[in-house]
Amino acid sequence: MRLSTKGRYAVMAMADLARRETGEARAVALAEIATRQEISLSYLEQLFARLRRKGLVKSARGPGGGYRLARAAGETSIADIVHAVDEPLHATRCASRGKGCMLKGERCLTHDLWEDLGERIEDYLASVSLADVVTGRLRKAA
Repeated sequence: MRLSTKGRYAVMAMADLARRETGEARAVALAEIATRQEISLSYLEQLFARLRRKGLVKSARGPGGGYRLARAAGETSIADIVHAVDEPLHATRCASRGKGCMLKGERCLTHDLWEDLGERIEDYLASVSLADVVTGRLRKAA
């Protein structure tokens, strides 16, 4: 399974927004996030349109405008962000072919392995909040 730039950049941008929001009372401009995270501004605009539609961020127009989190960072999971930008978290190839991953519609021999992996990834991303990322409270690999 591979998480595309869409999901990774959305998480990076949301973490940047959450970090800036804790110390500032103003909305954060996408241009600032784009510069700090080295992400194309036009790409961020597309991602934040999706994040706004899913209720994860709020926008403010005019001077001093930008974006804010729609809810506390501790209430937003990484899975919420990834799903908001329409990033699938499936490890099987079946999702793109309909019934099964084989040409005749059957499931491949390793289907259950990849399906279980996808569920574990989903569970992990759902268990990590944006606040966990920003404050560095992630579990270290053993």
